[in-house]
Amino acid sequence: MPPKSDSCEGIVLSFVNEQNRPLNSQNVADALQKFNLKKTAVQKALDALADSGQISFKEYGKQKIYIARQDQFDIPNGEELEEMKKANNRLQEELAEQKKAVSEVESEVRGLQSNLTLAEIKSKEAKLQSEVQEMEEKINKLQSGVILVKPEDKKIIEVSFSEKVNQWRKRKRMFKELWDNITENSPKDQKEFKEELGLEYDEDVGVNLQSYTDMLASLNKRRKISR
Repeated sequence: MPPKSDSCEGIVLSFVNEQNRPLNSQNVADALQKFNLKKTAVQKALDALADSGQISFKEYGKQKIYIARQDQFDIPNGEELEEMKKANNRLQEELAEQKKAVSEVESEVRGLQSNLTLAEIKSKEAKLQSEVQEMEEKINKLQSGVILVKPEDKKIIEVSFSEKVNQWRKRKRMFKELWDNITENSPKDQKEFKEELGLEYDEDVGVNLQSYTDMLASLNKRRKISR
């Protein structure tokens, strides 16, 4: 007589039949923790079910392996298995189509979420219009010949720029001479030595003396022409 479904044996029997795979008592106890069943009670239920012939078991050394009785299941023949395979393939195709449809919908939702609201569009439009107006005012000033920088201020800036470029060139040359003397007979790799000392070249910080030298040359050329 089968045990009551809500009894310990009933719960264990139902689980073993549903799983229909080899299980030990620990597997069953772990899976049935949600029913507050202790391992000792699960082991007792498994042994009782095996003794009554409601489940099968085999012993491997000191361990018992339990499995559902296979005579209670309908085993499909070759034709039925083939139909099941075809049905499974159809279901897999449908699943792939559904996943694709879901992905397209999710992509569309993300696109809609990324769009600006009407209030955000109006705010952005107002900001852009303000920026356009500022630019137009600057263009009008330049086109009208308004002097934005006083000649004396311009001269001060040009002189300062020239001094700084010349100092840069001078210090770069001094460093190169000093570095060549230090590393001339050094067995260390120059790149590793540089990193060890924490030195940075112009290129390491994204600047180039030549570009500023060219600007200075262009500035000097304009000065000569304007004289």
